[in-house]
Formats: sequence, structure tokens, C-alpha cells
Amino acid sequence: MSSTSASKTPMEDAIRQKLGDALKPTSIEIFNDSHKHAHHKAMADSTSKETHFRLFVTSEAFKSKMQPARHRMVYALLKDEIAAEGGIHALQLRTRTPEEDEKANAKSEQPS
Repeated sequence: MSSTSASKTPMEDAIRQKLGDALKPTSIEIFNDSHKHAHHKAMADSTSKETHFRLFVTSEAFKSKMQPARHRMVYALLKDEIAAEGGIHALQLRTRTPEEDEKANAKSEQPS
């Protein structure tokens, strides 16, 4: 890949970079759901294909913090991307510690 080629997912790249650098996540999943919202009135004039995301982030940085505080951490890290013209319009967050993630995964693997 040449150094002059631009990323097709600059917003996703910025999210991954900023959360990775600050939160040192053990796991991060980024889902671009923008295509599901392109028909919304608020998106009518947007040319961006990266406006709506679901983020599943697992990090020790969330330890001893309640969900609202964890979400504020993520919003603060992405404040420039949220404020940008054609930037992030909506975020759906799932923030867990590694222990919470392990417990949730073990529970989902149990037979009904």
C-alpha cells in the first residue's frame, strides 16, 4: 500500500487509534452502522459514510468506574470526531473490564 493512498475508513481508524492509545484495551470491536441510518432526516446532507458506530471496548481503565463515567471517558477521547462536520453522529457503547467480559462470555457459553 502506498503512503499516498487515503484510508477508506478514516473515522474508524481515528477511533481505533485514540481508544487504543488511551485505554490500552484488551479487546475493541468497532461496528460502522452508518448505512442503517443514511435515510434519517438528520443525515440528508451528510456525505460521510462514518457517522454511526457501535463500540465494544474491554479495558482495565474502566475498573472501579460506573458505566456513565466509562462512557464519558470514551466521549472525551472522541470529542473532536463528534464535533467535526460530518463526524460521529451517534455512538452505542459497551464498556467492560476484562473480568466483566470474561464473566459475560462464560455466562453466554452456558447451555440453557
